[in-house]
Amino acid sequence: MIDDLELTHEQQQRAVEEIQTLMNKGVSCAEAIILIAEKIRKEHTADLSK
Repeated sequence: MIDDLELTHEQQQRAVEEIQTLMNKGVSCAEAIILIAEKIRKEHTADLSK
């Protein structure tokens, strides 16, 4: 797990928008948060390996 992951305000805003989009498609709030958190962690890990 990435405990020291910090997001900029822009990244946080984008995550909120993605969560809201998923929720508008019928995904539960909790599931949307989990999905977006996993996506962010995956992107962060990929960026670190470059």
